[in-house]
Amino acid sequence: MNKYPHSTRILVALDCIVFGFDGEELKLLLIKRNFEPEKGKWSLMGGFLEADEDLEVAANRILYDLTGLKDIYFEEIKTFGKVGRDPVERTISICFFALINIHAHNQDSAKAQNAYWINLKNRPNLIFDHNSMVELALEKLRYKAALHPIGFELLPEKFTIPQLQRLYEAIYDTPLDRRNFSRKILSTKLLIDTGEKNQNSTTKKAILYRLDKEKYQSQFNAFHNFISDSMI
Repeated sequence: MNKYPHSTRILVALDCIVFGFDGEELKLLLIKRNFEPEKGKWSLMGGFLEADEDLEVAANRILYDLTGLKDIYFEEIKTFGKVGRDPVERTISICFFALINIHAHNQDSAKAQNAYWINLKNRPNLIFDHNSMVELALEKLRYKAALHPIGFELLPEKFTIPQLQRLYEAIYDTPLDRRNFSRKILSTKLLIDTGEKNQNSTTKKAILYRLDKEKYQSQFNAFHNFISDSMI
């Protein structure tokens, strides 16, 4: 088969905004670059698309190399293609964000990539157009979390309602009304009472729940206003 009459070389990169939650703060997985350009500065983790890879396959490969995890929740956000965005060579970047439980992933995998968890609020200035990517991803995360229960992707298998509330407060960087939050969450019927309690507390709030994964998958798109204005 003949090739298209176009000889210009354009690279395709995938840049990954990985959000994690440590129980208190929303964090971002960033890499300290040990290569040029911008050696010694902070950037998102990413890689180049191989000629024989579908985009989803490439995204899963990059996430696995970075976290040691498979089947991670991720979404494509936007393609960044401004001329000169990469000073080395013309490169367009397909940007996506991922959600993981910090305590579930292989920390050694991240360290092997020279990557570290950084508090989202205190993140350093990033190279190229990566700051814009993070802001867009955060906006997307907040929009999605208000409509769908994607926040569970950031939690351990068993959690308390106060832990879940702290997660959403971290996502929106604002306090949520405790009673409204608890009522709204329980009304989704997504939580299963494990019959266990958090050993660090003796209060009712310490009841441990787990996600009803079957119901979560079947009704993922059925929940609207998961986080409503009345809860803030």
